[in-house]
Amino acid sequence: MALLLTSNCMANTIYKKFPSEIKSNEQYVFYSHGFIVEGQNPTPINPRWGMYDFPEIKKTLSDDSYNLIAYHRPKGTEPRAFAKKLAENANTLIEHGVKAENITFIGFSRGGAITVLTSNYLASDKVNFVILAGCSEFVKNNAELEVYGRVFSVFETSDGVGSCQFLIDRSKRVKSFEEISISTGKEHGAFYQPLPEWIIPVKKWLKSNGN
Repeated sequence: MALLLTSNCMANTIYKKFPSEIKSNEQYVFYSHGFIVEGQNPTPINPRWGMYDFPEIKKTLSDDSYNLIAYHRPKGTEPRAFAKKLAENANTLIEHGVKAENITFIGFSRGGAITVLTSNYLASDKVNFVILAGCSEFVKNNAELEVYGRVFSVFETSDGVGSCQFLIDRSKRVKSFEEISISTGKEHGAFYQPLPEWIIPVKKWLKSNGN
């Protein structure tokens, strides 16, 4: 795929695929959805937690200060392979002039585990990572996994997936770590919708890095 390098375009673009035009002076944020969205349906329904509104999350998460890349993963996606793809995406952006500090990965649930894997593969202390209810048993049981760079974690107090502190404790090159909890009573479903309880602090954290 041919890539066009530019430096004077506006941000606030939502990409479903990796962009063919890289804006070297702009910010890029990747959002990785939860497991339930894998497949064809962008708004699947969980009998306990309701509808996962992937389109509305993308719309609300987007911002004038960065470009949002949000892939709709196919059914049966292997997390490690997809994380390697995301790491390659980051390296491509960097190779075409985007500063590593201007790249952020956000992931919820399985997407959060993929975000951890991406950080582990990149091993960059300059890239930014946001983990939303993603420090699961998978992450706990794979003790070799570490995160790097600036890390922000959000978890829901009524959810079974809690703090990422254990992951930070075993990660040697975390540049900074901030974590908050929210209490909506919606369990894991708190992240199925773009609730202000998590959207606002995530976007605030992104902007604290200049995004």
